[in-house]
Amino acid sequence: MLGASFAAVPLYNTFCRVTGFGGTTNVAASASTETIDRLITIRFDANVNGDLPWAFQPMQQDVVLKIGDNALAYYQARNLGKRTITGTAVFNVTPQKAGRYFSKVECFCFTEQYLAPGERSELPVSFFIDPALVDDRNMNDLGTITLSYTFFDLGQEALDDYLAERDRVASHVTDDAVDNLSAVLN
Repeated sequence: MLGASFAAVPLYNTFCRVTGFGGTTNVAASASTETIDRLITIRFDANVNGDLPWAFQPMQQDVVLKIGDNALAYYQARNLGKRTITGTAVFNVTPQKAGRYFSKVECFCFTEQYLAPGERSELPVSFFIDPALVDDRNMNDLGTITLSYTFFDLGQEALDDYLAERDRVASHVTDDAVDNLSAVLN
């Protein structure tokens, strides 16, 4: 049962991205190029699944920006546990109706995060609110959007995969460095 709950996280992410369910945001191919004078407040929320010994919080509580402005916000995660942990973040926005207009350009939630015991990491999210929001009359009352993340432990198998890949890359880099040094010395 526990394994099924971990497997559910990536499946849930995929389902929400495809359907827009639950306030899922868009992924933008590039930054916004249009700005509208209407202001909107973005609030930041952070949660951790009870099985994950991490501290996780936004580094700013909110930001006020013009619709279409490109913004960068940071969250911070710290591993309070005694072992390296692989985590992944699921996300949504509220109100849910705003999800289709919240566009992420880059986000820590696009990749797994690895933290050693005591390690701390600043996690960026680059985003904008799509200017098409102002053309949607259902958004006329919208003044605040909350971006929320919850981190989950992906388990030992994900950590083992990460460590194996890291060792493979490190070995390859070391071999290349030795080859390059030998070529220079000869």
